[in-house]
Amino acid sequence: MNFLLTHKREVAILTGEHLWLVGVSMLLAVAVGVPLGILLTRQPRLKAFVFGSTNVIQTIPSLALFGLLLPLPWLGVRVDRLAITALALYALLPIVRNTYTGIAGISAPVREAATAMGLTSRQLLWQVELPLASPVIMAGIRVATVLTIGVATIAAAIGAGGLGEFIFRGIAMVDNGVILAGAIPAALMALAADLLLSGVEKLLARRQH
Repeated sequence: MNFLLTHKREVAILTGEHLWLVGVSMLLAVAVGVPLGILLTRQPRLKAFVFGSTNVIQTIPSLALFGLLLPLPWLGVRVDRLAITALALYALLPIVRNTYTGIAGISAPVREAATAMGLTSRQLLWQVELPLASPVIMAGIRVATVLTIGVATIAAAIGAGGLGEFIFRGIAMVDNGVILAGAIPAALMALAADLLLSGVEKLLARRQH
């Protein structure tokens, strides 16, 4: 706690960097993951490939994934781009899986009733499927966000900043106080994100009743 109190400005700066990395990577993951999950409900033959690929990404250690992306021309030039891309890839699985599960789990009679009312495929998606699946989709986004906050600490290993800077510095110095200066704010951030998104998830679920 003494280190946190005496280095408040640095903690604030690194927390801001951490939030920026997580925020941008999650926006990217949602922008890719939700449409991909929707696509799988329309093209089930792609399921094995997409779920297989995202599962494989989850099994790759974070440092190894950073290393694999490093040689790529556009990504390797900027470590923040590299870190954001890697974090977005890690966040894809729960978002894609929950989007697919939420939409695929809607009962056939609901779809048939909407089609009988004259809704087109696009109208069915926006007016029926996405609203009904939104709590499940939000649950996937919540899991992905908490996961990304934790993995983002590894981004400091490639110089991308964030609270991992304190963790790696503390390990090098063998100083638990410095390690906790990175670990505690990251844990609090993850808890706050989980509570906030859990509240949104429950609100979406209540609107369906």
